[in-house]
Amino acid sequence: MAELKLAEGDVPAFVDRLLPLQREAYAVEAALIGDDRIPPLHEDKSDLSSAGLCWLIEVDGDRVVGALGYRTDDGVVDLDRLIVDPSCHRRGIGSRLVKRALAEGPRVTVSTGRENAPARRLYESLGFAHRGDREVIPGLWISEYLHVSDDPAKR
Repeated sequence: MAELKLAEGDVPAFVDRLLPLQREAYAVEAALIGDDRIPPLHEDKSDLSSAGLCWLIEVDGDRVVGALGYRTDDGVVDLDRLIVDPSCHRRGIGSRLVKRALAEGPRVTVSTGRENAPARRLYESLGFAHRGDREVIPGLWISEYLHVSDDPAKR
C-alpha cells in the first residue's frame, strides 16, 4: 500500500474516489451508533471539495482504501474525519493514518460518535485522552479526544 498527502487544493482530483468511500465508512458508523444524522454521510461532491481539509490517503494500487481529513489552526491539528473502506477493516489502515496525523502537530483533537466503540478504542490505544461527551444535535452524542505529544521538541 502507498500513502499520499493532499493539500486542500489537490482534493478536487480525488473527490470522485473519496466521496463513495466516505459514504460507505459513515454508513458503518451510523449503524454502530444507531443514528444516520452524521454530516459527512450526507455530503455531496461540492461539500467535500469545499470542506477546507488536508488529506492523508492510503491507496492499494489505484484504489483508495483509507483517508483522513484534517485541518490545523494555531498549532492544533483537528482530525475532521477518518474513513476506511469497510472491506479493509482490521488491517491497520486507520491506525497508520492517525499515527501519520500525529506527526502534523503537538496537539491533536478528534471527535467520534459516543457509541462508536471501535473508533474510541483506536484513539485511546494511540494515546488520546477522552475529554468528555457532547450532544451536537438533539440525541446525537460525540466523544471528544485530545492527544498531546510527549516529544518536547513538538510542544
